[in-house]
Amino acid sequence: MEPRRIDLSLEPLDDYVVVEPTDEETETRTGLIIPASDEAGCRTGIVTATGADAEGVAPGDKVLFPKEAGWDVRLGGASVKVMRRGELIARVHD
Repeated sequence: MEPRRIDLSLEPLDDYVVVEPTDEETETRTGLIIPASDEAGCRTGIVTATGADAEGVAPGDKVLFPKEAGWDVRLGGASVKVMRRGELIARVHD
């Protein structure tokens, strides 16, 4: 999935990241299926911004995170999550 460019006036600090959740079921090349349903414990999303101390991820990375992680924020009609880098579970390689 190509990251959608959000006009961010939100710059995360320290080890915080901004993630735009995706609402689609994801299947990786190796056959891992990540469901998008609300019953699933995890969600996927695209990193849109990172703080200076958020190592190991960059804008455009697809990531896996617990559905209850972080804080919900609305920016210009788009819903994003702001969370600590440590709340991310994995990077997803399609």
